[in-house]
Amino acid sequence: MAFKVSALNLPLIRKGSTGLAVIAWQRFLQEQNYPIGGVDGGFGSTTEKVTISYQQKNGLVADGIVGGGTYGKALSQGFVYWVAGLTSAKLLEYLNFGATEVRNLQQSLSAIGNLTPPLGADGAFGTISTRGLAETYKVLDVSFRPKLDQQLAASTKQKLGSDYQTALTILTEYARRQRSRLSGAQWVRYFPASSSLDDLASPFRQRAQAFQKALLDAGARVTITNTYRPPERAYMMHYAVLLNNRDLSPARVPAMLGIDIEWVHYSDPISYQAARDMVRAFDIGSNPAALRSRHTQALAVDWGIEWNGTLNIRNGNGTLVSIGAPRNGDQNPRLWDVGASYGVYKLEYDPPHWSVDGY
Repeated sequence: MAFKVSALNLPLIRKGSTGLAVIAWQRFLQEQNYPIGGVDGGFGSTTEKVTISYQQKNGLVADGIVGGGTYGKALSQGFVYWVAGLTSAKLLEYLNFGATEVRNLQQSLSAIGNLTPPLGADGAFGTISTRGLAETYKVLDVSFRPKLDQQLAASTKQKLGSDYQTALTILTEYARRQRSRLSGAQWVRYFPASSSLDDLASPFRQRAQAFQKALLDAGARVTITNTYRPPERAYMMHYAVLLNNRDLSPARVPAMLGIDIEWVHYSDPISYQAARDMVRAFDIGSNPAALRSRHTQALAVDWGIEWNGTLNIRNGNGTLVSIGAPRNGDQNPRLWDVGASYGVYKLEYDPPHWSVDGY
């Protein structure tokens, strides 16, 4: 028995092709460490050249055209996870699961994942079943494969025959990838914020650096907690708080291009718990971060500024200014005036926040 490649609806692509199928192919080549450059959905000269290189390396006809033979080899190397429009149902059809085997899979996932409520064993592996698959992997992690192998019926294994173990490997990796998309504390590692002035936009960067130099020269203690915040991070922080506050349902969170996060888990309580975990991991309060702010534009600094005694600091005009209490940057208007002389303005109601225009 062989896998049912026709279930994937793979189109012939070549130089001049565009669209999702090209994006899928480019992402696969990128994952295989070929120098594809950007993923733009356009099959140009670079994609053709890299495709030929891939074909040569794998003993294929090196014509730069992605068709049956090239797809066949790529599928054996994990291309199936990148197929455009891939759904769980389509993947299972590719793996030769019929309705009976899908029902057995649904029952097995409910059992080993202790899913509440259990999946309906309807033989149609749709959105709810896909969420159940991801939830089961989240619960079991590395135990997913052996537990599923133990639970699946002998008739399912017999139907898949010699392809069963390979199918189980593919299904396990697909489940892992679905699980990795789920919202949760692990997302704090992605799209990290910067605490370096070097990541600010020019000319604000130079202004902030000059102000900080004046502070340090005057003997102030300076700590930077945030400068540039990627828009993707702001997006996650914003919607995690809204969900945690119950101001929005998981299904109504809009998607953002460039971040493949899934906010909807197997059940609403699990979704809200994941949002709560994200809020804690990001160490943020109950106010949602702005989706667009001076931080996402690289035009703001969150500074902790303190000093002892009198701070004798030169302003942007070179004039020496003596500043006493309160001895911190959060509360001292005289220091705010010095910052303004450098083109760095304090946002009064946000203790650590300084920016290009005070917002």
